[in-house]
Amino acid sequence: MDTTKSQIQVENVSRFFGPTAALDAISVRLEKGDFSVLLGPSGCGKSTLLRLIAGLDSQTGGTIRIGGADVGDRSPSMRNLSMVFQSYALFPHLSVSENILFGLKVRRVGKAERQERLEKVAALMGLTPLLSRKPSELSGGQQQRVALARAVISERPICLMDEPLSNLDAKLRADMRVELRTIQQKLGLTVVYVTHDQIEAMTMADRIIVMNQGRIEQVGTPEQVYARPATTFTAGFIGTPPMNLFPARALAGSSLLPGGVTDSHLVGLRPEDLFVAENGPEAELAGIEYLGADRLVFARLGATDFIMRMPASAAQPPARFALGWAAGCHSIFDVATGARLTQFDPLSTSTTKKDPTHETA
Repeated sequence: MDTTKSQIQVENVSRFFGPTAALDAISVRLEKGDFSVLLGPSGCGKSTLLRLIAGLDSQTGGTIRIGGADVGDRSPSMRNLSMVFQSYALFPHLSVSENILFGLKVRRVGKAERQERLEKVAALMGLTPLLSRKPSELSGGQQQRVALARAVISERPICLMDEPLSNLDAKLRADMRVELRTIQQKLGLTVVYVTHDQIEAMTMADRIIVMNQGRIEQVGTPEQVYARPATTFTAGFIGTPPMNLFPARALAGSSLLPGGVTDSHLVGLRPEDLFVAENGPEAELAGIEYLGADRLVFARLGATDFIMRMPASAAQPPARFALGWAAGCHSIFDVATGARLTQFDPLSTSTTKKDPTHETA
């Protein structure tokens, strides 16, 4: 499959609905062959961006390029991409094979070539025994595979997916995450995938584009956005439970804090990096949730509520305990802007060092 024209560039793109900005001058580059996930809460602009890339809507300003070409005046059918929707959008009166082949028939692809592609895609998706069935005779996971097969059989290098797994139960979603990623890698597809589910993003993405209120908060690998969140929004959105954010003064006096941290800073610490120590800031136990292998400990330090994750086999913390954390695992943020301050990173060598996890172009 030819992927030479599958790179997508979004350059200062805005989309206004009246005075409201759904997207506010965002720029991002989506590389060919990558599984890129647009992640954020409802209303953050991720589906709007996907619709603009697809050509289903028009931007108010800025440029979208596919394969280096400005596609602003091209219809969806002229953008060399396919799309999988949240609703499977299958024709109930057509069989599985007819649903999969529908687009090829519209494009007048020859019968022999249609049949050859159908056999190949049906085998890839595990749909061969189901080709004569109607959609009503299929499970949710099978219907989603049919919708995906219809996109794959087009042999277009870019596939846009708008929350395609949200209608499935948890077990099917987990199975389909693995299937989707395997198929994408096998075919070398460039996938742009919209979700509000961070588990989907973390398990499938090559790169995650974290969005909030029409802007891009961070672009990075799953490891980067988890370990080095670029903003307090990303820190609080990524992770289950999310990163704890402490006013620096609440941790004052700890030898684990880097020099130069002041009251104008927030200290981010992941729940799994916290533990009961011999010495440290004194915290007060509020409650415990048992999760099987782990316990979530809910506690308070001064006026700040926080969560600590600990093995279920570990001793339960007392009513009051000293809080410690793994050396070098901190994230330091500016209180006023919410931005990560890379000069406090354990491996940082320069106060002007560019943070690659916060790139947007």
